Amino acid sequence: MARRDKVMRMSVEQPLWRALTGYRVLTMIYAIGLFASAHDEFTRPWLAVAYFTVLGAWTLATLPKVASAAACTKPFLAADLAVALTGILLTPVADAAERVHDGGPTLPSIWTAGSVLAFAIKGGWRWAALASTLVAVANLVERGNPARDTVHNVVLVWVASIAIGYVVEVARASELTLARALEIEAATRERERLARDIHDGVLQVLAMVQRRGAVIGGEAAELGRMAGEQEVALRTLVSGGLVPVSRASEDAARGAVVRTVEEDGPEDGGPGDGGPVDLRSLLAPHAGSRVSLAEPGAPVLLAAQAAREVAAAVGAALDNVRRHAGEQARAWILVEDEPDEVIVTVRDDGPGIPEGRLAQAEGEGRLGVALSIRGRLRDLGGSADVISVPGQGTEVELRVPKDRQRTNDPRGKAEQR
Repeated sequence: MARRDKVMRMSVEQPLWRALTGYRVLTMIYAIGLFASAHDEFTRPWLAVAYFTVLGAWTLATLPKVASAAACTKPFLAADLAVALTGILLTPVADAAERVHDGGPTLPSIWTAGSVLAFAIKGGWRWAALASTLVAVANLVERGNPARDTVHNVVLVWVASIAIGYVVEVARASELTLARALEIEAATRERERLARDIHDGVLQVLAMVQRRGAVIGGEAAELGRMAGEQEVALRTLVSGGLVPVSRASEDAARGAVVRTVEEDGPEDGGPGDGGPVDLRSLLAPHAGSRVSLAEPGAPVLLAAQAAREVAAAVGAALDNVRRHAGEQARAWILVEDEPDEVIVTVRDDGPGIPEGRLAQAEGEGRLGVALSIRGRLRDLGGSADVISVPGQGTEVELRVPKDRQRTNDPRGKAEQR
């Protein structure tokens, strides 16, 4: 089955930039509207008109600059704040002294907050504190005295910008943490898949060589000993492993980068092309003189990947029967096609499994039940239960929900997984 790297980008920051873009346009219109409604009260209205011409052109021309963190550079932030501060300081020159003394709005009005918020989103609370402090000083200079309403507005902008900057920093850290968790989960699933494949093949061969070598003796015994050492080393390797570290993308607004492995589907077509597969055809080869297969008369359809995984889990269960119950043990496979799920039961007449043995085997790196059986069913959204009573055999019950596995079936239901 072809597999390829999949890159996912997560960003909780990008919506903030979009909101800031809209905020700057709306507050520009609002500031111009305030001036238009009281232009006859201005002592130098021509100065205000010149400033609003610059403000409007600057706001519209710099919309791409507030589209992302990468575009919002330090020189732009400095120039943008300079436009806001200039408007504040020009207010007492253009407006009437009475209006300024009575707490009238500055020329840029609430547009100034957009410049401060850009600092907060780009650089966090420290940058926000710097920008809001400069705005506070400019407002105090414009008013000439620390009036109550001026102090109130200054403190409000200062606290709000720092809070938003802090939230942005926390969001970025949480984003990287989530990316790391997703990457670890994806790497763990891939490692478990490899461990299942290795257990189904290489580890069993090494274990068989070790046992046969010990029986034959001589040079074969030495070969068996080496095979045993390699088995232990390989079990340790597949039960551990390194996970690559998540990183932030070059454009911070695009968030963290998560690299996972995605299955493209098999390259050779046939039963693995994603269409429904009759599970009975995959279980039939397991039937024999010591294994009885009981199945429904109608096809038991599952998605190709799900059917293969269930068949592999049944094969792993039968391998355990042969290994632990002996070659002469009998086994029975029962397939039940329920409305919402498919149930496959593998039962044997062996000696059973002592209590606590499965947990002990998993701790020793023997992952037959943990990965080859339970791991496969867990990945399919199902479950695998092992019921064993010493002296009365073992029963493995595999359950696969149908609604998680449908793909392009004859009834036209789309894939749900």
